[in-house]
Amino acid sequence: MITKEYRTIKAIEGPLVFAERITGCGLGEMCIIKLEDGQARTGQILQLQGDRAVIQVLEGTGGIDALTTSVTPTGETARVGVSLDMFGRIFNGFGEPMDGLPSIIPEKYLEVNGLPMNPASRDKPNFFVQTGISAIDGLNTLVRGQKLPIFSGAGLPAKELAVQIVRQARVAEAADFCVVFGAMGITSREAFFFRKELSEGGAMERTITFINQAIDPVIERLFTPRIALATAEYLAFDKGYHVMVVLTDMTAYCDALRELGSAREEIPGRRSYPGYMYTDLASLYERAGRLKGRKGSITLMPILTMPDDDITHPIPDLSGYITEGQIVLSRALHRKGIYPPIEVLPCLSRLMNLGIGKGKTRETHRRLADALYSAYARGGDVRRLTTIVGEDGLTEVDKAYLVFADAFERRFVGQGDADRTIDETLDLGVELLKMLPDRERAALTRGKI
Repeated sequence: MITKEYRTIKAIEGPLVFAERITGCGLGEMCIIKLEDGQARTGQILQLQGDRAVIQVLEGTGGIDALTTSVTPTGETARVGVSLDMFGRIFNGFGEPMDGLPSIIPEKYLEVNGLPMNPASRDKPNFFVQTGISAIDGLNTLVRGQKLPIFSGAGLPAKELAVQIVRQARVAEAADFCVVFGAMGITSREAFFFRKELSEGGAMERTITFINQAIDPVIERLFTPRIALATAEYLAFDKGYHVMVVLTDMTAYCDALRELGSAREEIPGRRSYPGYMYTDLASLYERAGRLKGRKGSITLMPILTMPDDDITHPIPDLSGYITEGQIVLSRALHRKGIYPPIEVLPCLSRLMNLGIGKGKTRETHRRLADALYSAYARGGDVRRLTTIVGEDGLTEVDKAYLVFADAFERRFVGQGDADRTIDETLDLGVELLKMLPDRERAALTRGKI
């Protein structure tokens, strides 16, 4: 293929290069940015308006001289090489090894951007994924092929929870289960934490890790989840694996979108985020699921930090619309020393009923979960009432619910680093309900649990 070299750069803004008289190119096409000293960098065409192109430089624009730097379109889109040799390896946000080991020999190359699944080709998610965490498995069950985000807050132990899920998650066909872990915009200290915990936790042999640090180019942050999902698609639909993809932190990803939009002088939307952020997030989240006629599946757990613990902020708000539920972390529980501090009541798994029941978890699972929800909500009401009338003003039944709520938070939610099977989780729920008077328990369960 004949390629042309252009020396028509007119402006440089942040990570972007604005060039003119660029012809015969396509959106998303990769370019070679060649500096005067012979140094070559990689770019991608983000926008075309006539013969004007906006190009994002992956390694940053520092040192680029508009007069002497050339742009050469390659005719190819961004691709990543994939292979089963990636298991146990750690890569940067561009898919390059950062563990000191040689590069892999790719079995094939995949386009990074990919496409959301065609709704007509989707198969119904209906298999249970065990995370070993009672507040998720028992009350907000994760189903194979589901998109279930975790809403965290600044300072809450989201990264510890992410590692615990990666370490403990499993499906019935354990041999066909693997994890793709993508971290975006994290500090060097957090990167060390993830590498250390995954290595020592014994999960590395079934995990592929992509890490983008805060000191890396902001453009890399946009590539990281796409490369992680492209790798997951290869494992799921080419090799038949059941893949869990854990992405943290989607807030850093959205902030990178905002920074890039600012550099392109786009009209901002809510809270200065781009108006197309909903579409952009959907293009990532909707790559998870199951395909008819294919053995494998992709289950997605994105983790995001809610600015100021505001669940109505655009990032959690849009993520909640696109995905099938949410797991919410609580600052109040964290202050009590409860880990994981999962705030049960606002949590939701819209596909839970598809993954539980006879032959999957337990026939009485739904009834038990409803009873625990109801009893804990009643305990919360009594706790608020106590601040007004004091414990002396409570009935014996109210006191029983108050004791139940404390025990539920301490024992069921606050399990620490324990890895519980689904049977252990459900048995504990039954045991806690026995703290209530017989009449109350019978009214909640409406049958045998």
